[in-house]
Amino acid sequence: MPTTPHTDSAPPPGGPAPGAPRTMPARVVVAATIGNTLEWFDIAIYALFAIYIGHNFFPADDPGVELVQAFGVFGVSYLIRPLGGLVLGSYADRRGRKKGLVLTIRLMVLGTAIIAFMPGYDTIGLAAPLGIIAARLIQGFAAGGEFGAATSLLVEQNGARRGFLGSFQFASQGLATLLAAGFAAVLTGVLAEPAMMAWGWRVPFVFGLLVGPVGYVIRRYTDESPAMAARPEEKGSPIGGLFRRQWAGLLLAGGVLVVSTALNFILQYLPTFGISELGLAPSLSYWALAITGAILTFVTPFVGQASDRFGRVRIMLPSAVLIGLSVVPLFMWLIAAPSFATLAIVMTILGLLKALYFGALPSVMADMFPVESRATGLSFSYNTTVAAFGGFTPTIASALIATTGQQVSPGYYLFAVSFVSIAALLGAVRWHGLR
Repeated sequence: MPTTPHTDSAPPPGGPAPGAPRTMPARVVVAATIGNTLEWFDIAIYALFAIYIGHNFFPADDPGVELVQAFGVFGVSYLIRPLGGLVLGSYADRRGRKKGLVLTIRLMVLGTAIIAFMPGYDTIGLAAPLGIIAARLIQGFAAGGEFGAATSLLVEQNGARRGFLGSFQFASQGLATLLAAGFAAVLTGVLAEPAMMAWGWRVPFVFGLLVGPVGYVIRRYTDESPAMAARPEEKGSPIGGLFRRQWAGLLLAGGVLVVSTALNFILQYLPTFGISELGLAPSLSYWALAITGAILTFVTPFVGQASDRFGRVRIMLPSAVLIGLSVVPLFMWLIAAPSFATLAIVMTILGLLKALYFGALPSVMADMFPVESRATGLSFSYNTTVAAFGGFTPTIASALIATTGQQVSPGYYLFAVSFVSIAALLGAVRWHGLR
C-alpha cells in the first residue's frame, strides 16, 4: 500500500517544517557522510586492486580466474547487506540515527583491519581467502545499516532542503572514488609491479584504518536527528511495520536506485577494463577514475540544491534516459580508440550523467518511508538493490566479456537496467506524488 505522497514543499513525515530555523551544522554533514566515504573507499580500492588481491589470496594458473574469484568475493559480501540493513536500520529507528552510525563505523574498521593485515595464501594457505571473505562479510553487514541511518540524519534536518542535504550522502561516494583512484594512480605510478603485488595494495586499507577512529569521534559527539524526538510512539518492530505496510515504498526506492548503482560499479570497473582488455597503463586508467570522482564529489551537491528549486523528476528522468542511450556508443568508441584521452572523456560524460541522476536520489528514496521506519526501509531497499545490481556488476561485466567475446557487452547490461529506474521514477510520480 503506498504511503502518503510527499511534495517538494512538504517535509517527510516526522521531519521539521520547511520554514524551521534549524541550520545544518558542518559536523552533522561530516558525521553522516564520513562512514559512507570509508565504506565506498574500501569498495573502490578492492575493485581497483582486485588483480593484486586475487593473486595474493586466490592463486590460480589463469590470471583471469584469479580476477573473477576476487570479484566473486567482492560480490558475496553484498549478499549479507540486506540482513545488515534490517538489523542495523531497525536499531537506528529504535535507538536513534546517531547510535546506529556509531555502531556501523566500529564494524567497518574491524573489517578493514582484517584485509589490511591478513597474510597471503602462500603464508597461511586456505585461512587467507577465508579471512578475506570474513572481512568482506563484516564490512557488508556494517554497510547494510550505514546508508539508511546516515541518509535519514541528513534529510531530517530541514524538510525544505532535503534534496541538497541528502545529496551529500552520494557526494561522499564521489569523494571516496576520488581518494581511491588517487591512491591507485600514485601507488601504481611510483611502485614497481613486484612491490605492488607484495605490499603496495595494502597501503590504502591502512589509510582507511586512520579515517575510521576520526569518524567514530565525530559521530559520538554529533546531535541526534530532530525528527526522532517528534516521531510517533513506537508500536512494535520497525521491521514488522515495514513489511506489512511499506511494500510499495521498498519497490520504488529500490527501483529508482538500480541504474545509479549499476553505473557506479561500471565506473569502478572501467579502469580494470582499460588495463586488462585495452592494454592501457594502470596509473593513467586510475587518473581517469579520479576525474570522475572529482565530478561526483563537487557537482552532486549543486544538483541536489537545484532539485529543491526546480523539482527532482525534471532532473532525474532525462538523466536516466541519457544514461541508457549513451552507454553503448561510449563503450564502442572506447574500444575503437583505446587511449587515456578516450577513457577520460567517456568516464567524464558518465560521471556527469550520474551526478545529475543521483544528486536528488537520497531524498527521493527517503520520501518513500515514514520517519518511524525510514532507516530500516532505506537500508533494506538500498542494500537489496546494491546486492542485486551492484555487487556482482564487475563479475557480470567480466563474465559477459568472457562468454560473448564482445568487449561492449557491459554497456548492454547498463542499457537494460536503465529501464528499471525509469519505470520506478514514473511509478513514484504516479503513486507517491513525487515531484
